[in-house]
Amino acid sequence: MRILLIKMSSMGDVFHTFPALSDAQANVPSLTVDWVVEEAFAEIPSWHPVVDKVYPIELRRWRKTPFSSKTRSEIKAFFEEINRTQYDLVLDAQGLYKSLWVAKKIEAPVYGMDFSSVREPLVSLFYNHKIHVEKAQHAITRLRELFSKALNYSISPTSAIAYGLNTSDWKRPDLPWQAEPHMVFLHGTTWDTKCWPEEYWRELLQKICQVGYKVILPWGTKEEQERSYRLQQGYEDCTWVPEQLISLNDITRMLKFSKAVVSVDTGLSHVAAALDVPMVVLYLVTDPGLVGAKGLHVKYLVSPVASKYLKQFKNSQQQAQSLERVGVTDVIESLHALKIEMEEK
Repeated sequence: MRILLIKMSSMGDVFHTFPALSDAQANVPSLTVDWVVEEAFAEIPSWHPVVDKVYPIELRRWRKTPFSSKTRSEIKAFFEEINRTQYDLVLDAQGLYKSLWVAKKIEAPVYGMDFSSVREPLVSLFYNHKIHVEKAQHAITRLRELFSKALNYSISPTSAIAYGLNTSDWKRPDLPWQAEPHMVFLHGTTWDTKCWPEEYWRELLQKICQVGYKVILPWGTKEEQERSYRLQQGYEDCTWVPEQLISLNDITRMLKFSKAVVSVDTGLSHVAAALDVPMVVLYLVTDPGLVGAKGLHVKYLVSPVASKYLKQFKNSQQQAQSLERVGVTDVIESLHALKIEMEEK
């Protein structure tokens, strides 16, 4: 059985799909999955052994120039390539107008969530097969249920998740200190309100360096790069800031071989969770209940206002509340709970 999966973005959403793929692989032995994903995440799907072909789609660029002859030509070639393969079904696991547009250009029946389940309800009207999935569940659980119903097998709602990534042949990345254990601090995120204060990061950095760990401070934007260098000041002997933007493959290997990760709510936290790396995630203004990084070795620190999804603070009291229960001491205690040695050497 060969299916085409439509799950184009975001990074967290892509990683949320892996446990469903592991379920499907275990329950449908003949299964092969091809995957349409945004160009920025094209490296990721092939990390799962059930995935064969990956089709990187440049939808964001196409939408900027939808009527240009170049765009029309690229779109035509893209779907001609996909339709050279015969699929038993197309599974739209995204449930958006953009994913429906892709799915309906494939010559196979389209499966997706029904009107009450899907993110943009009207898209369900165009599916050949509509599947009901309860909304009040974590995204990983919803995807597992969608796959099981589309491919006709049963799973227990309480069964352990398995990302199933094929990382056994990965080699330790080339770092300034090869023999010493390192941690990764993921301090970059999309909303200012999700950021942990720099003075907190520096206090934590001091404690981590005193224990004897090295720390990687990766970045993805100019602003994050500048923050990394500010955090590093005074700790140059135990920290490393990459001089250039590193690839997703490289940062994934840094996470895979790290002793632990401390992260704000950001896409890379889902990567670390999928790699079963011990991790503490700070949820200042977002609720991990439905979309949090979920893994066997993940600890959440959640502020009292996390459920409010605040993109801006109304007042200083709200900002102060976002930092309650997510202090440096809380992080250290969580690292202890993850059995990370935190005694000074």
